[in-house]
Amino acid sequence: MKTAHTTHNFPVVCIGGSAGGLDAYIRLLPHLPPDMGVAIVIVNHLRTAETMLHEIIPHYTEMPVKLITEKLDIQPNHVFIIPAQHDLHVLHGKFLLKPISKPRGWPDVITIFLRSLAQNWDGTLIAVIVSGCDGDGAAALCRIKELGGITIAQTPDTASQPDMPESAIASGCIDFVLSPEAIAQEIFRISQTG
Repeated sequence: MKTAHTTHNFPVVCIGGSAGGLDAYIRLLPHLPPDMGVAIVIVNHLRTAETMLHEIIPHYTEMPVKLITEKLDIQPNHVFIIPAQHDLHVLHGKFLLKPISKPRGWPDVITIFLRSLAQNWDGTLIAVIVSGCDGDGAAALCRIKELGGITIAQTPDTASQPDMPESAIASGCIDFVLSPEAIAQEIFRISQTG
């Protein structure tokens, strides 16, 4: 049961992407005010290479950017980046990291994280699927909607790899299909009305 008095009741925005995701992140983040009271979690597919997003993203946002470590507190007004070769979970307001459960083939790290949020987070959930190959994230979108969350896909013609947004749209559980800049406007609108 979701309660208003918990300290973990601010919105969490999961931005899931893969190939071409960086372009979406750097087009979206500059349009988000640094004090709007939401936590941004970027869940990007990386199986082998280490992520460099925590070094790139700070150039595009005034929010602090952190590479996620075990039991790191989820805080509003921060951008969090998943490390490579891990599945990401949330419990008691903290991030939990586990070895990637699908080391071969296309990862499902976005789906895993969204399902964990749906089960363990009290605040508003916003799931955003941007450019990437395959269909990670799509399988969890209907559950996010069932819980009253908001689901957004990047407009496929603005994505360098439209597979993930197209899979999200095909789930039938997407509320908005928007460009990265318009996604930022919608996130801000939701943050002000939540």
